[in-house]
Formats: sequence, structure tokens, C-alpha cells
Amino acid sequence: MTHDEASTTPSAAAPVVTVARGDGIGPEIMEATLAILDAAGARLTYDEIEVGEKVFQRGFTSGIEPASWDKLRHNKLFLKAPITTPQGGGYKSLNVTIRKTLGLFANVRPCVSYDPVVNTRYPGTDIAIIRENEEDTYAGIEHRQTQEVVQTLKLITRPGSERIIRYAFEYARMHARKKVSCMSKDNIMKLTDGLFHRMFDEIGAEYPDIERDHWIVDIGMARMANHPTQFDVIVTENLYGDILSDIAAELTGSVGLGGSANIGNGFAMFEAIHGSAPTIAGQGIANPSGLLLAAVMMLVHVGQRDVATRIHNGWLRTLEEGIHTGDIFTDGESRQRVGTRDFATAVIKRLGMAPSRLAAVDYTRATGEVSATIPILDRPYEAKQLVGVDLFLDWDEAGRDATVLGHKLEALDQAGLKLKMITNRGVKVYPDGFPETFHTDHWRCRFVSAKQVYGPVSHGQIIGILRACNEAGLDVIKTENLYTFDGQIGFSLGQGE
Repeated sequence: MTHDEASTTPSAAAPVVTVARGDGIGPEIMEATLAILDAAGARLTYDEIEVGEKVFQRGFTSGIEPASWDKLRHNKLFLKAPITTPQGGGYKSLNVTIRKTLGLFANVRPCVSYDPVVNTRYPGTDIAIIRENEEDTYAGIEHRQTQEVVQTLKLITRPGSERIIRYAFEYARMHARKKVSCMSKDNIMKLTDGLFHRMFDEIGAEYPDIERDHWIVDIGMARMANHPTQFDVIVTENLYGDILSDIAAELTGSVGLGGSANIGNGFAMFEAIHGSAPTIAGQGIANPSGLLLAAVMMLVHVGQRDVATRIHNGWLRTLEEGIHTGDIFTDGESRQRVGTRDFATAVIKRLGMAPSRLAAVDYTRATGEVSATIPILDRPYEAKQLVGVDLFLDWDEAGRDATVLGHKLEALDQAGLKLKMITNRGVKVYPDGFPETFHTDHWRCRFVSAKQVYGPVSHGQIIGILRACNEAGLDVIKTENLYTFDGQIGFSLGQGE
């Protein structure tokens, strides 16, 4: 085994926390959270930056200024309130940018039900969702290619999958969890999600003390939505994890109760899982619990477990005494409806008190925290062979008759290649296509060796067929080379191929 990362455990001595108050309800819930941290005796120093909507409006399309990056990279600890990303083109999600730029590969979202004091149909739910945080469709690589078609690229890597899956098993072991469940869609995306599933099986075998299972993500999410107590730790890809964690948080009573940690090599960011909720901003009614619990996770991360315990138990005591913000207020169980500041005041009054109905927490008993020092296995090189090319065409002629396009391509000088098939939206339409299949103006045309299907071809041959298409007036909008690895095809077949 090799590893290329250092420990992420910061010093226990008064670390400097970069703080961003955010947009919408962000400033309100951050004020409440910091007040509780200070009252509890958190040994922290704050270094504030501005990110989000106002920074976007000043012309910084990433939502953050260079000087703020400098502070983040120096302090290596970030407590961030929700922000607003302007709608429309040209603006990238700052959350995604920060996670990817600073290597925050692990998103940790505990989802716990607080029955009977917070209304939920699923008492006993206690799930930790470990979400891959850098890859998948969140790479944000998108293109408009024709009048009718846009694409996004889904990127799954072996090291990225191995790292997050191993982190999930280490998290389970550290927190005395019994089972890790993986969710993917590898019955359809056999290469990308298939890689994630294979890595789960391979790495899971190294943890015989922890039960494991795999779910196709659609039925897995459905099962979790109706039987959440069957799950303990869930590890999944970026997009699925984003959706799944919001569902799980809502099952426990409110998305407003969910905090999360984003862990990387030498850097950690903590935030609520909900958004900036601009429709209730400035009304003083927002629930600060999600950001507060994220701050509790931050305190554990920096070694201030005593303070984390005081705050978490004080918060639990406040809940069980029925002092609730509007999002969790229910007749019968709730006693007093309060706003953001009054909720914070109630928590401060109960700091250090133990709950009597809910289970108290004690972070001081833990022996450590999961490190982002995740070893990556050295793997043998697989022989890579170029065996063809997919040409993607923007073509909207002849009534979109695939047979016409097929004959046009076959009439070209194919440079020792031959047309194997044409697909439209992934379905084979030539040869032997069906008239019922709907066609857009976006065509994938697969060329392979004329001598042997998926036999070796050269880059020169690919250049030759591209030249021929250009001379014929065909608009090639994209190419994807086809490779085998140790003789195994590294590309998907067309539906119907």
C-alpha cells in the first residue's frame, strides 16, 4: 500500500476558523451558532470572509475573491453558512468549487431522529451517509452540442472511489457501526457505477467485522424512505448522496436539523445541509440547528470534545423541553414556538445539562477521529489498446433518416475503418433500426477496424476518417476513442448492439 496524504487532525489549541455568514438565512443562523459556541467556551478564533451572492454580483463568477482563498488555505478550517448561487449561466456552485479545489473528498452527514420530541414517522433512525464529494456529474463538465442536445460528463475514478469507500468503512469501525451499504446504478451505468460497486466489494472484504450490502440506488432510496432503520452507514456517489442525505434528513423530522462535515487532506469544512432559504430570510424564524450541529462536528474534529458534548446535550435538552422553531413545532409535543435568537438563548441556558428523554452524547469517550489519511492500493498497469472511435455528429437532414446517414458515412474513404453502428440517444438506429425509435439531431457513429471488430487501429486512421467527414460537410462535434484494457472493452455497447 501507498498513500499520498497527511493526517488531517488539527491541533487542539485554539485553532483559527474561517467563518462565512452566507446569504439568505445564513447571517441569522451563523450569529446564533457563534453565540452558542462562545457561551460554551469553545477555544476558537474567528477569521471572517465574505462569499456568495454579493461576491458573485461584484463580478467574481466563482463567488469567492482571491484574498478569501488565501485565508481558507492558511486556516484550513471553515465554518460556512448557506449561500445563494445566482441562477443562469456563467455561475458555478461555490460549494462544489470549494469542495473540489481544496480536496474535500468525504462528505459526512449524520441523520438522526429525535423521537418523540421531534415529529417523525420513523423512530430509531440513525444513519450516517458518506458521500463522495469531488467526482460524478458534479465535475460540472457540460456542453451544448446541437440545437437539441446538451451533455454532462459523469466522471468516476478508481482512486476517488477507493478513497471514499475506505473512509466509510473506517468511519463505521471508529463509530462502532455494524454495517455499510453501498448504492449505485451499475445495472445501467456498468462502467462508472460498476467501478464504484467493484471497489466496494474489494475494499469491504478487508473489513470482515463489518457487514456490507449493495443496493441499486432507486430501490435502495425507496427502501430507506420506508424502512430507514435497516441502514447504518451508507456510502455512495456524489449525486446520489446529495439526494439521499436530504431524504434521510427529512425523514428524521426536518432538513433544518442536518449538519455535515467535508473532510480532506489537511482541510475541513462544516456546514448545514440545507440551503439559504431566501423566502424566510430576515424574519428571525430560521432553525440554526443544522449549522450548530455542524459546528459540534467541527469541535470534535479539532479535539474540543468537552465543548462539543456540552453544546450537543444542551441542544438535546432544549428540544426535549419543547422549545422549538417553527419548522419542527407540533401541537402536543412542542411547548414554545421560538425564533432563531430565542432558540439560541434557550440552548445557552441549558449548556452542560443532560437530556432526560433523549440519549445523551459523550464525545470525550471517543478514542479518535477518522483521518483522511486513506491508503490507496498500488495496482498493476493494464495494457491499453486503441480499437476504434465514436464520432458524434450534428446532423439534421433527410428527415433524420438513419439509413441515409449510414449510407453517407459508408460512402466515405474510411481509412481502413468500417462503420459498425449508429446510435441516437444511446439506441442503435443503423443498421436494422426500428421506425418507432425517436431521433434527435445528435448521432453517435462507431467506427472499428475493417479487418477485425475491435482489433487494433491507429490514431492516423481516426484522423483520416475525421478528414473524410470534414470534406463531406459532416459536422463532427465530438470524438471518443475506444480502448481495451488487458483485452477487456473499456466502453459501453449501444442499446440493441
